[in-house]
Amino acid sequence: MANLIPLDSVDSALVEALLDRAFEPTRARRTAYKVRDGVDWLPALSFAALDSEERLAGTIQCWPVALTEPAAEGIKPKRHPLIMVGPVAVLPEQQGAGFGQALVTATLAALSPEAPLPQVMIGDPEYYERFFGFSSAYTSGWLLPGPWDPARLLCRTDRPEVLPTRGMLGPWRG
Repeated sequence: MANLIPLDSVDSALVEALLDRAFEPTRARRTAYKVRDGVDWLPALSFAALDSEERLAGTIQCWPVALTEPAAEGIKPKRHPLIMVGPVAVLPEQQGAGFGQALVTATLAALSPEAPLPQVMIGDPEYYERFFGFSSAYTSGWLLPGPWDPARLLCRTDRPEVLPTRGMLGPWRG
């Protein structure tokens, strides 16, 4: 069983080293980094998993992002706040031990039940739909600031009717 702690209680150098091992040092070039560029991760929704020897085994970070609808003439584009889930990172030698599932479960449980924002991620559709209810069904008209596989752009929401069918995903800057 994973011991989960708040991510902000972990040395950021350890987190960066784990992310490099899980995703390669070139990870910062990925489109997901552009989507959340310039905003800080959300401490209340971000966790670290420690193994049985209290070593860092995995992390999850969540970010404030927005889906901005296309501009209409004379009307300011509407921005819809979302939470970007990820990266979900587990050390290669610890994968398959349940750390990733525990991290995502903790994040989803920490969402405010009074006003749960839709969650978006770039991830494995079979895994994240099966275990957590994420789906690409709502994201086919969405754009990202870089290359992406549309089947891997996933959203989870209790109210899909409030989601725009088109828009550009990017950082939330209030």
